[in-house]
Amino acid sequence: MDSTDSSRAFVKDVKRLVVKVGTAVVTRSDGRLALGRLGALLEQLKELNSQGFEIILVSSGAVGVGRQRLRYRKLVNSSLADLQKPQNELDGKACAAVGQSSLMALYDTLFSQLDVTSSQLLVTDSDFRDEDFRKQLYDTVQSLLDLRVIPIFNENDAVSTRKAPYEDSSGIFWDNDSLAGLLALELKADLLVLLSDVEGLYSGPPSEPNSKLIHTYIRAKHQAEITFGDKSRVGRGGMTAKVNAAYCAACAGIPVVITSGFAMDSIIKVLEGKRVGTLFHRDAHLWVKQVGAREMAVAARESSRRLQALQSQDRRKILLDVADALEANESLIKVENEADVAAAQEAGYAKSLVSRLALKPGKISSLAKSIRILADMEEPIGQILKRTELADGLILEKTSCPLGVLLIVFESRPDALVQIASLAIRSGNGLLLKGGKEAMRSNAILHKVITSAIPDTVGEKLIGLVTSREEIPDLLKLDDVIDLVIPRGSNKLVSQIKESTKIPVLGHADGICHVYVDKSANLDVAKNIVIDAKIDYPAACNAMETLLVHKDLACNGALNELVVELQHEGVGLFGGPRASKLLKIPETRLFHHEYNSMVCTVEIVDDVRAAIDHIHQHGSAHTDCIVAEDQKVAETFLCQVDSAAVFHNASTRFCDGARFGLGAEVGISTSRIHARGPVGVEGLLTTRWYRNPERPFFYNFLVLLFNDIEREWTRRRW
Repeated sequence: MDSTDSSRAFVKDVKRLVVKVGTAVVTRSDGRLALGRLGALLEQLKELNSQGFEIILVSSGAVGVGRQRLRYRKLVNSSLADLQKPQNELDGKACAAVGQSSLMALYDTLFSQLDVTSSQLLVTDSDFRDEDFRKQLYDTVQSLLDLRVIPIFNENDAVSTRKAPYEDSSGIFWDNDSLAGLLALELKADLLVLLSDVEGLYSGPPSEPNSKLIHTYIRAKHQAEITFGDKSRVGRGGMTAKVNAAYCAACAGIPVVITSGFAMDSIIKVLEGKRVGTLFHRDAHLWVKQVGAREMAVAARESSRRLQALQSQDRRKILLDVADALEANESLIKVENEADVAAAQEAGYAKSLVSRLALKPGKISSLAKSIRILADMEEPIGQILKRTELADGLILEKTSCPLGVLLIVFESRPDALVQIASLAIRSGNGLLLKGGKEAMRSNAILHKVITSAIPDTVGEKLIGLVTSREEIPDLLKLDDVIDLVIPRGSNKLVSQIKESTKIPVLGHADGICHVYVDKSANLDVAKNIVIDAKIDYPAACNAMETLLVHKDLACNGALNELVVELQHEGVGLFGGPRASKLLKIPETRLFHHEYNSMVCTVEIVDDVRAAIDHIHQHGSAHTDCIVAEDQKVAETFLCQVDSAAVFHNASTRFCDGARFGLGAEVGISTSRIHARGPVGVEGLLTTRWYRNPERPFFYNFLVLLFNDIEREWTRRRW
């Protein structure tokens, strides 16, 4: 129950916390103070205070304590005749005035025994309407915390302007739960802990056997499911007030945990990241594990079969609806993406990652345009690839069909989610997506927008979004349900996935792309290609990482011109053994290195064959190009470099699904089996054989004629 929870990882950064103690925690069932329970709680706060945590306490209980004392005093001073008369309810403000001093005296006594100093701060709703008060409040509390003093807050009900302070729910705050939430914001707390008489928020009254503890509250999921019981026996809040206060604080960026104040070490467990109580967090909807790995994959397969059963024009309409939905929600997508970018920058991520993460202006429009192009392409499903008559009336057809269910694991780039999802829809495949945590908000909103455009006849589960890394190992075991894994990310990611699954894996580990400038090259053409390959998008996998130059260009000054062009654009240079000595630049320690930034390696080679050998030894079989005017040299390079894409007088950046006319790409594959290079719709299809029933004679005649023409055309072409 109290094992560590990855969703509680944020607690490692908590320094300042607000702890709210409910009336039911402070008092016993008879209304008297619960001295043992309160003492155990304060021992926890003393321990945290000594560890350097900044503790702010908000305590209920004054009204309850005062009511108990006044009842006793009234009983002592009443005659037998007075006791036989109807008893009026005690005034709440009077109870608060009497109880506050008793409550604070107890806190002071208990804290003194623990060698901790506490202070009292009484506030009213109207105080917070004054900006100067709020500033002074922050400064005072900061001074107390610097002195290791624990401030104890309570609403000053005795002088509150509320008509009924224990019932009124108007104003800036309306009970000590909402006061605790307000103080957490005003005092810039890292965490708010609301202590109750139960372990946390339950799906129903905790006394009912079917009620279950909710570990992470998600408003969209739990709001309609929860049945609240009666309010707490004393005080004015109850669980309803706690949930409202917790949700408001969480939306404002303050994580909240509702947990038991009866447990001996509940606050310490919360700060250790243990799975206790109920967590409220503004990103909670992104963490929740809605279904298990197998259920998610099976649901995607079932939805994909419904998608395949649609008419071609219906599948096309889904893509057009997705494009429209993206454009209609561009502002919302932008907000979430900017939040991811800001968080990545604050966390100190590399500039190359932040660059891949950002959806730059015009990106959504560009993605929508690509989807529409994809929608207008020829229908890929059910294409007859081969037709053979095995015997009279027996015709065998080989046709294209979807692979089934794809699992795509990608890092950083939220635009990849859009491309992959549109390709899956076009090719009739089910899809499971796992993006990087740095793009969590962007991926969540993009997934929501895209699945909202999928009709109920197919089902939004066609595209599942995996939100936790812990689910990946389970998914990689499902070789009976998932048909292909495509990792898009670092070499480490791809290697880990290949080692962890029996499912076929398609993709590339590194993008070590080369540009070889031959001695026959046009220097102006070479400059343009080299600059484009390196600086157009340095973080891309098809950016140039190594520049190879013929040795003659090192002698005639052409190499220097290329180097000056790169340095002028701000590119940092490392050299191989020959280039570093000639150009006086640092020598690289490793040729097989993907910089993903404005840095590249330069080396001098003897000729085209030396360049080819270098690429085979140090490259990643991704994309390589030659700049040359000598056609024979160029032909040698094109024929002998064993990479997924090989170009003559073209930048490595040309290796892109959109530029290839694929509409979009699911990734670039360096595999030699199945698909290679930019993988579009065709790379997500496989084949199956049909035995057609006997056809009319005229149909068979046309089939045979077609086959004869096809064979003759093939013979002549070769």
